[in-house]
Amino acid sequence: MTVKETITTGKAILGIEFGSTRIKAVLIDENNKPIAQGCHEWENSLVDGLWTYSIEEIWYGLQDCYANLLKDVKAQYDCVIESLSAIGISAMMHGYMVFDENDKILVPFRTWRNTNTGKAAAELSELFVYNIPLRWSISHLYECILEDNEHVKNIKYLTTLAGYIHWQLTGKKVLGVGDASGMLPIDPETKDYNKEMVEKFDKLVQPKGYSWKLLDILPEVLCAGENAGVLTDEGAKRLDVSGNMKGGIPFCPPEGDAGTGMVATNAVKQRTGNVSAGTSSFSMIVLEKDLSKPSEMIDMVTTPDGSLVAMVHCNNCTSDINAWVKLFKEYQELLGVPVDMNEVYGKLYNNAMTGDADCGGVLAYNYISGEPVTGLADGRPMVVRSANDKFNLANLFRSHLYATVAVLKLGNDILFNEEKVKVDRITGHGGLFKTKGVGQRVLAAALNSPISVMETAGEGGAWGIALLASYLVNKEAKSLADYLEYVVFDGNTGTAISPTPEDVEGFNKYIESYKAGLAIEQAAVDHKK
Repeated sequence: MTVKETITTGKAILGIEFGSTRIKAVLIDENNKPIAQGCHEWENSLVDGLWTYSIEEIWYGLQDCYANLLKDVKAQYDCVIESLSAIGISAMMHGYMVFDENDKILVPFRTWRNTNTGKAAAELSELFVYNIPLRWSISHLYECILEDNEHVKNIKYLTTLAGYIHWQLTGKKVLGVGDASGMLPIDPETKDYNKEMVEKFDKLVQPKGYSWKLLDILPEVLCAGENAGVLTDEGAKRLDVSGNMKGGIPFCPPEGDAGTGMVATNAVKQRTGNVSAGTSSFSMIVLEKDLSKPSEMIDMVTTPDGSLVAMVHCNNCTSDINAWVKLFKEYQELLGVPVDMNEVYGKLYNNAMTGDADCGGVLAYNYISGEPVTGLADGRPMVVRSANDKFNLANLFRSHLYATVAVLKLGNDILFNEEKVKVDRITGHGGLFKTKGVGQRVLAAALNSPISVMETAGEGGAWGIALLASYLVNKEAKSLADYLEYVVFDGNTGTAISPTPEDVEGFNKYIESYKAGLAIEQAAVDHKK
């Protein structure tokens, strides 16, 4: 069957993911290979001190992204999409979207990036004896309760961005277990919200006299492979403004970007892991057993099929180094030299690896926004050096590259050194790894572990959610891990780079200075509020 026949007979599968800077759609064939894509660039806004995207931006972005996919299909295959085998929706996890009885949003969508929930997260962590991060939906909800926000009494539904879009397209108030694990802790046995914690929360807020209890307002939890509804006729019109799309297409459970990253890197099996490194970064290690104690640096979430995962999430990764690269772009333009951004990145990144393994003493803090893992409520990007440090271009950029994964190292040191977690394979994906070998080498030094990168990892989370949609209709009797291992990836584990003793020693020296220098970052935050 040709690709055009795959599309015109409705055999193709669609995955759409809402990232923090880009909405991306990937169309795949029966063999799970990408055959077309579309995207829409967007950016969050700071409104009344909170990071958000408007409802209008969400729908315009979805429709524009899908329209761009249709243009790609038309250009490549001269046909249109009328039906599909399955669809999946994914988005950045966590955050706060609440709706009233008329399905009207009560306050602007609050994204994962907000760090205003410190009091709520601390109190819930103590109550649950479990690390509850600032960005989790339950933290946002409880912070609104602590602040006596008027809208709380009117809540009928609380969900994530992926859950919201899925609900509007299918009418189903459901969520994949991985995304749900970023709302409220999941019991790995039942693969549902932790019953004991639900009861503790309801008892805690009972004096407020709300008409709802927690489970009344949360989405139903589903695992990978479970049917999550079908595209309604109204949903088809909202997705495809051209009017060609027909309803009735099955949907897989909506998932978070962490889960789709695990799928896209074949890292849902125990003792595997992945690192996603872009605007933000996170590492996901699939555990064989629960950790011995909670840690503020480690979030416990799940794979899309409900296995326990230790997650280290960092708000900041490549934004600051991208800003530095743009400075050199400006310099080239001043000289009248034509600019190829891929070449600029390649030259600067590769040159960085000729610098000193410890960056010659130069420190970089890439905190565009606050960094909860290191206790910074706000961000101040900075370079710190003394007069005696070896300050040159290679060391400057090597320091910035180290900074992209420094906070990840702090969290993973707890897993590997204290908890003695074992991992057989870690796969990297995202923008940090676009310059071949450089991001891989830096991460290998940071984690003191071989790092693999796959050619397909560049397809990202949109491909990951498309694979989950494919699993829905093609799983037969296979587990998700086996489906990925033997059907999708067929044994391909990518190209690995192992750390060198010199790089590991240099990164360890850098990180000790980095930890000591956090007081400087805090002072900068305090100085300029």
